Amino acid sequence: MATSNSRTLARLMLFPSVVLLLAWMLVPLCMTLYFSFLDYNLLTPGNNAFIGFLNYEFFLTDPAFFASFFNTILLVGGVLLITLGGGIGLAILLDQAIWGRNYVRIMVLAPFFVMPTVSALVWKNMLMNPVNGLFAHFATWLGMSPIDFFAQIPLLSIIIIVSWQWLPFAALILLTSIQSLDREQLDAADLDGAGPFSKFYYIVLPHLSRAITAVILIETIFLLSIFAEILVTTSGGPGYESTNITYLIYTQSLLQFDVGGGSAGGIVAVIIANIVAIFLMRLIGKNLED
Repeated sequence: MATSNSRTLARLMLFPSVVLLLAWMLVPLCMTLYFSFLDYNLLTPGNNAFIGFLNYEFFLTDPAFFASFFNTILLVGGVLLITLGGGIGLAILLDQAIWGRNYVRIMVLAPFFVMPTVSALVWKNMLMNPVNGLFAHFATWLGMSPIDFFAQIPLLSIIIIVSWQWLPFAALILLTSIQSLDREQLDAADLDGAGPFSKFYYIVLPHLSRAITAVILIETIFLLSIFAEILVTTSGGPGYESTNITYLIYTQSLLQFDVGGGSAGGIVAVIIANIVAIFLMRLIGKNLED
């Protein structure tokens, strides 16, 4: 009886927070859904006519949408590839008994705590600047022409910046998984004459599968909404070469003042994000069952 009363009390105490959280999520979503059916432009106030699914039709048939959708896939895929590959390497390195290992771990994890806007400005002005950047000076020292990163390879430049931010997160999760590995398996493999590659492929990598799946899920959800790095560095250009869906919605809503079209784009982005999340959650479920 006491247990039932404590559970009821706990639910009552959590109820206000749950209601506030739902309101915080549902109210903006419902307003966005409502505006997506209106011809709502801030330049023509008062002319908020109901136009049905016309905003969705314009958004989904806009050539900019296809370019931004393709860029979003490349951005998410590129960052995942770099952070998983680099994260596994860093995790294995940080798991070794080296001098100053704790200090190295702190330095490796530091980029994850830097604000996206700040890190984008550092990369833009101090590293990738074609005149005064570190990479430009290094290229000149080698007798090569400096690369104008944000004009010649804008999307790749953003992938590099975002990967630098998320690499510590992947390394931390994978390092935690590696440290939970039973060392007796590795010792037994050594006694059987297994080499480093065989131990990694047959023992370490299967053990990391769940951690890798979790990293893919968490990073993908956040990478679908990358915005600050694009705004600070390329502003989506040149043209639409570095525009993702999130930045396209921003330009349509706040630069073109088309709230109705931007709201339709926001609903489309939510649907895409949920489809990806459901797919990844099922993938994790299968992984956990195995």
